[in-house]
Amino acid sequence: MLKWYEQMAQDNDVVISSRVRLARNLETYPFSPKITEEQAVALVSDVKEITNLLTQQEQRKFYSCNISTLSDIDKSAMVERHIVSPLLAEKEQTTGLILSEDETVSIMINEEDHVRIQAIVGGMNLEQAYKEADLTDDIAYEKLHFAYDEKFGYLTACPTNAGTGLRASCMVFLPALSAARMIQKLMEEVGKYGVTIRGIYGEGTKSLGNIYQISNQKTMGSSESEIIENLKRIVTQVVKQERKRREYMLSVNADELEDQVFRSFGVLKYARQISSDDAMSLLSQLKFGMDCELIRFDRAFNIHKLMMGVQPGSLQWIIGKTVGSVTRDQARAEYIRKELPTIIS
Repeated sequence: MLKWYEQMAQDNDVVISSRVRLARNLETYPFSPKITEEQAVALVSDVKEITNLLTQQEQRKFYSCNISTLSDIDKSAMVERHIVSPLLAEKEQTTGLILSEDETVSIMINEEDHVRIQAIVGGMNLEQAYKEADLTDDIAYEKLHFAYDEKFGYLTACPTNAGTGLRASCMVFLPALSAARMIQKLMEEVGKYGVTIRGIYGEGTKSLGNIYQISNQKTMGSSESEIIENLKRIVTQVVKQERKRREYMLSVNADELEDQVFRSFGVLKYARQISSDDAMSLLSQLKFGMDCELIRFDRAFNIHKLMMGVQPGSLQWIIGKTVGSVTRDQARAEYIRKELPTIIS
């Protein structure tokens, strides 16, 4: 079963993934910021009871756990694979997770809201992400009574999430716009349409490897379909701008760009130790070269999966143990060398 980052999907030269999150709260508990530890334990237990129901009705396997039972490596790897948020991984109070076997659907329990239903798919496919999240929401509602008001919609811990409770986002790769220092201007432009651009892991995080998240800001006053259509329209324009800028860069500087791509490959292929930041920067150059057909390989390989694997938590999860930064940098270089194919001249 392919994970979202293993899927070869529409527009994935720019749009790496599409995600939809639905914020929900149970009627029978205070909002998470006011919940006691005893109530948190009961909440997690109540929500985890829908795991088997999801398996039966969605016809794929779902698993559940308390986050506290996971190792730090497991939690870090899940944040890096966008299964859970940094907030859920770091929260000291009892929290839980329900996860589909293919990692497409996850339910975060007792994060900012009681329930955060998330669906993530590869490429530009917000409609499919919403379809997955909405199906899970319908099944969950059979057992869990969500707080809803006729005037304000779904009630949430933060008022900005009330209404539909829907946050849609696309993870985008913008090396050309980044090189032209146009990201700040782009942020200002999309902000006029109720959309924001954030770092790779969302609010309060930075970009890595020229990867950003574009998401809606408003959840109230618009329907789910209107929110998704508006975001899709904005992302489509960003895709056009990125591709146009790539074409311009290639028209004026193709030889130098090609040299940068091949240099990046050389370092990645032969380095004996490398940091995660350096790896992401070089893999960003390599992805740019692959997207623009500046470099070709003797076999297909998934650079998005490789970008995931070089992150500290995921790398330690792959090698099966916690290691220091020097050993980690050496292991990262070895992992990249094994994964990278051979160049076709």
